Amino acid sequence: MTSLKNRVILLSCGSFNPITNMHLRLFELARDFLHGTDRFEVVGGIVSPVNDGYKKKDLICAKHRCEMVNLALTDSQWIKLDCWECDQEGWTPTAKVLEHHQSVLDAITSSSNIHINKRLRLDVDNLNAANSNNSTSSRSWDLSQPVHIMLLCGGDLLESFSVPDLWLETDISKIVGKHGLVVITRKGSNPEKFIYESDLLTKFKNNIHIVTEWITNEISSTSIRRALRRGNSVKYLLPDPVLQYIKEEGLYASNANES
Repeated sequence: MTSLKNRVILLSCGSFNPITNMHLRLFELARDFLHGTDRFEVVGGIVSPVNDGYKKKDLICAKHRCEMVNLALTDSQWIKLDCWECDQEGWTPTAKVLEHHQSVLDAITSSSNIHINKRLRLDVDNLNAANSNNSTSSRSWDLSQPVHIMLLCGGDLLESFSVPDLWLETDISKIVGKHGLVVITRKGSNPEKFIYESDLLTKFKNNIHIVTEWITNEISSTSIRRALRRGNSVKYLLPDPVLQYIKEEGLYASNANES
């Protein structure tokens, strides 16, 4: 029987340098909100670390960042790591990352996926294999019906749409108009006003889902790196396996080689 609800997979793009408990919390908040509307069924979540070519200050290599994400998701019942973005030759715009994952999912759920190109076929096979390997666990996604990719982000990304020359208007239109946003905002912020002041965002306002995080939490990867650099404890701010990995690899210390 075909579901009457919109089946979605939430995609979170970012540095994850390192991944924190707050990154994971965003997925839970978004899923609760979407399920609460009674219009959506959240099938799964994807964490997509940015490519090393992003050249952000203090960005450690993708190998370490992906491994930390993988460790953080060990106990997750529905969120997966996907390294396609960081495996590309260079930085990939968010709109293209969304487009890629939608193409892979469309190919899997389509009955005519035998005609897809070889490069996409590899990504389809990889996702099918991952699902098959997890078939006895609750992390296996139900891809028997069409699924729609939505971008999960914080309020800072929404506001960055107004920064001159940071985003192509065509990319914003694709992200918001075609895929949709779930935006997690802090108590006291006013994303509705920001949307109202943008003609482009107002055009697609029905595709923007605002979720307020009432339990305030100011954890950021930047503050985590600063604490680690200074030798301060970050326990309970990161998943324990991630913290253990950071210690074992000597990451983010003041004298660390982050390449």
